[in-house]
Amino acid sequence: MEKKRLPRLAYNWISTAGAVTALVSAFAIVFLLWVNFLHPITNPYLGILLYMVLPLFLVLGLLIIPLGMYLKWRVWQRTGEMPYLKWPSVDLNNPHHRNATLVFILGTLAFVLLSSIGVYQAYHFTDSVVFCGTTCHKVMKPEYTAYQNSPHARVKCVECHIGPGAGWYARSKLSGLYQVYAVLAGVYPRPIPTPIEDLRPARETCEECHWPRHFFGAKQHLFTHYMYDPANTYWPINMLIKVGGGTPGARRATGIHWHTNTDILIEYIARDGQRQDIPWVRVTDRTTGKSTVYQDASNPPSRELLSAKPRVMDCMDCHNRPSHTYHSPDYAVDIAIASGQIRPDLPGIKKAAVAAMAREYPSDAEAMQGIAQALAAFYRDGYPDLYSQRRQALNEAIHAVQEAYRKNIFPEMKARWSVYPNNIGHFLFRGCMRCHDGAHRNESGAAVSNDCRSCHLILSQGTGSPEPLDLKTGQEFRHPVDIGDAWKDGACYNCHRGVQP
Repeated sequence: MEKKRLPRLAYNWISTAGAVTALVSAFAIVFLLWVNFLHPITNPYLGILLYMVLPLFLVLGLLIIPLGMYLKWRVWQRTGEMPYLKWPSVDLNNPHHRNATLVFILGTLAFVLLSSIGVYQAYHFTDSVVFCGTTCHKVMKPEYTAYQNSPHARVKCVECHIGPGAGWYARSKLSGLYQVYAVLAGVYPRPIPTPIEDLRPARETCEECHWPRHFFGAKQHLFTHYMYDPANTYWPINMLIKVGGGTPGARRATGIHWHTNTDILIEYIARDGQRQDIPWVRVTDRTTGKSTVYQDASNPPSRELLSAKPRVMDCMDCHNRPSHTYHSPDYAVDIAIASGQIRPDLPGIKKAAVAAMAREYPSDAEAMQGIAQALAAFYRDGYPDLYSQRRQALNEAIHAVQEAYRKNIFPEMKARWSVYPNNIGHFLFRGCMRCHDGAHRNESGAAVSNDCRSCHLILSQGTGSPEPLDLKTGQEFRHPVDIGDAWKDGACYNCHRGVQP
């Protein structure tokens, strides 16, 4: 009779299937680990397969082996083939049992060691930018694309969205379970709503790199604009931004970042989920304990709204799109012209490019085709000589507009600049003027300042002859298009929408 190397109970189809599953999974894991060692895996699905799916099948296979042996033993008990033995049965006086026990203990220790390494690698993989940005490709495509073109492109997603420690990790993965279901079931919102309610406080994220107590002074910034006339007239605005700082004791004369002064507590209540309509603000001086409440006199908050819990203002209330900014067609085309991707001597290119980019398209492919057709038709019909003589310049412009579209507008997710307000400034959205609109007043009638010079000074504007400059007050704003004093009676965002006004 042939001597069997394995216990008799192991010879059954269930245990065999478990052994095959475990061996195939182990081989695949070793193979992919070797591939990853030679060429790091950047495909998120390979990472999921290596660190999540294959280990699961390996463990499942190992569990099936004893399950098959147990079921086989139960059968033998019923048939009387093995009625007197218990299973599992370990007799250390039996050399075969001693050897099997030793192999089991050593194998378990090795498995636990390798599993701990695998779990560690899986932990880091699920915290990687590749996993966050490309696993659910369609859903996260807008955020991932904008992130790659942001000032924080070298900061990992988890640095802001998850945070250190087991608590934040567990919380994020539990919420991720619903997100997986939403993607599989196709019930996720389009576009993804903001702001994120459970985002970590700015003091735990932004302030790891940006020190709010430091005084920054002022910062010069050149805003580049091209007009919608046939000449694409260049209209720069050179501005001094009073960034200031949050230095304790510096009080109110410290510019925009006075809001981060640790001696000051600012709270507010918003009417809407996007925090664009703020009718109630409370400013508390922590050194004296004095609080001042400002309410929107033009549209006061209701009694029900006043019962809501105020939100403590932090960096994210102004810098609400630090890594996921979707530029408007107006801004994106300005940058393309300024950087030389679009030649400014193409007559009317600013107007035509913005119009083509701003149209509603059902998909990326149709957008690429529509932009090319719109720009070609604009010059073929309006400038036939140029269309025939400067095809290369026109093709470069078409390519630049298409690239700008790919980076900023995502029709499948309905994500574009207009649905994600950017609270820096007040050009396209209310931003600063959610509070600094002159309508928020305290009990004595004093208003939250809406003096433009409190935050910035115009050093120069346009390309004409230099104008006199008072460094204390700057130049008075001159609208590039003559609209009289109408700009004084309203805000920029009342007319500007990111396309031609």
